[in-house]
Amino acid sequence: MSEIPGDLKFLKSHEWARVEDNGRVTVGISDHAQGLLGDLVYVELPNVGDSVEQGAATAVVESVKAASDVYSPVSGKVVEVNSALSDKPETINEDAFGEGWIFVIEPSEPEQLKELLSPDDYAQLLEDEGH
Repeated sequence: MSEIPGDLKFLKSHEWARVEDNGRVTVGISDHAQGLLGDLVYVELPNVGDSVEQGAATAVVESVKAASDVYSPVSGKVVEVNSALSDKPETINEDAFGEGWIFVIEPSEPEQLKELLSPDDYAQLLEDEGH
């Protein structure tokens, strides 16, 4: 298992959130999640300008095995999407915590970030699930 970056927060559904210096929140799926899904073949991105609610399905990642919703960790507006994933969805497999980011949210309720799991809590969740 790859190391979990210390600057990330997590959802129990295996999304990660990184709060950027400008207050925006970059979102992706964890290395663990991409490993479970296997080789990704398609990413359905949200549209820039979409309003999303915390916990709402915002994007979809598809592998040869399954399709999986990607949930937003916070409410807000989509301000950027990683359009490079349209041509290279496998970027998520190769660099889940880096180049494989999926979308960026301008949060309307930043305090929701406090509800997310710390890297240590997320690692504990994986351990508790037997992974």
